[in-house]
Amino acid sequence: MAPVVAITRARADANPLARLLRAAGFEPALFPTIEIRPLDENAAWRRALEKWDCYDWVVFTSAHAVHTLPPTLALLPKGGGAGGGRIAAIGAKTAAALRARGIEPDLVPAEHTAEALVAALGDLRGRWVLFPCSDIARETLPKGVAAAGGVAHQITVYRTLPAAPNPDGLAALQRGVDWLTFTSPSTVRNFLRLLDGTALDPLRLPGLPKVACIGPTTAAAAREAGFRVDAVARPHTIEGLVQAMKNFTP
Repeated sequence: MAPVVAITRARADANPLARLLRAAGFEPALFPTIEIRPLDENAAWRRALEKWDCYDWVVFTSAHAVHTLPPTLALLPKGGGAGGGRIAAIGAKTAAALRARGIEPDLVPAEHTAEALVAALGDLRGRWVLFPCSDIARETLPKGVAAAGGVAHQITVYRTLPAAPNPDGLAALQRGVDWLTFTSPSTVRNFLRLLDGTALDPLRLPGLPKVACIGPTTAAAAREAGFRVDAVARPHTIEGLVQAMKNFTP
């Protein structure tokens, strides 16, 4: 019988991971914990567009930041200098989302960490860096830019909201799954929130599932919540996540 893997990422993002899991011999069980919602009105993004020539870098940390922006994103000037900031993308999925909008990123760091990104941006003294991101985005990157002498502007372009409980996913957790997967700190927090008030103890689920996280930041959030993390993806992608579970040995 195929090991059952709970997917906690947003429903809109679940299918690619589910396909990879099935191809690797796992059985996915969808239990979305977050919902991605674009802002209806985004005055901060309009102000950023007005000052576009001031930015040396525009950094997209997730594909959601690309998908939730208006189609005018494709009309932005490309390349550095007075024509507008250079574009950096964290991860292959974010880079692919930009290319789908007609923008070739100037930088895609090999490591998906804040430290690696800040280092890859080069000399930031006096440079302006724009971060379009979620309303709950951590401030690690802007603080890293500021510590390097740059000026960081972090603006909200989408909201990350708790999802409604999925009855099928909840039933799978009640029966027992083999793995829990977390792809962001918000999936950890909202997983705990969704199980609050149910008969399930998130840290002692039926079958005592192992925990896999997409990267060190998510793993740290899981450990802080009380989970024992059994596998961390490397590279920090959904492909790496599946491989980490395949490679796991007790």
